[in-house]
Amino acid sequence: MIEIDKRGEELNEARLLRFLNAARKAAGIGGKVNVLLTSSREMRTMNRAFRGKDKPTDVLSFPAIEPFSREFAGDIAISVDIAAKNAKNLGHSVEDETRVLILHGLLHLAGYDHETDKGEMARRELRLRNRLGLPLSLTERSHEPLTLTKKTKPRSSSSKRRAR
Repeated sequence: MIEIDKRGEELNEARLLRFLNAARKAAGIGGKVNVLLTSSREMRTMNRAFRGKDKPTDVLSFPAIEPFSREFAGDIAISVDIAAKNAKNLGHSVEDETRVLILHGLLHLAGYDHETDKGEMARRELRLRNRLGLPLSLTERSHEPLTLTKKTKPRSSSSKRRAR
């Protein structure tokens, strides 16, 4: 499900939902995923409450707790404000940037964590970005160029519901 709390000029809910379903399957996620497209103000509130960081962020992922994770993989929240700024800076559409953020959030739901996994998530994101026809991914923007020589598997996700 896609819920648009803050509309961007270029966001089409039906196209984003189709992308979400395709990317979810490509990432190996069987359960349903909810995506909230909201403001940076709301993202700051969530980031402070769930991660202890008092600043807005582009994407947050909330994996489902274990008993429910088969049918429901979790929630993703995205700042439309930051997506629009990134899209403008990188020369692509807000909708493409939102897709990049959805994929990034999905990989967190699949158990990846780019802050601790020594490039596993970055390599997986690169493969999926190429497969799904997306522009630069989040991890590509902040890391050295990646190669696709090593296959990776997701880390097991914690049963504790926390934002990533």
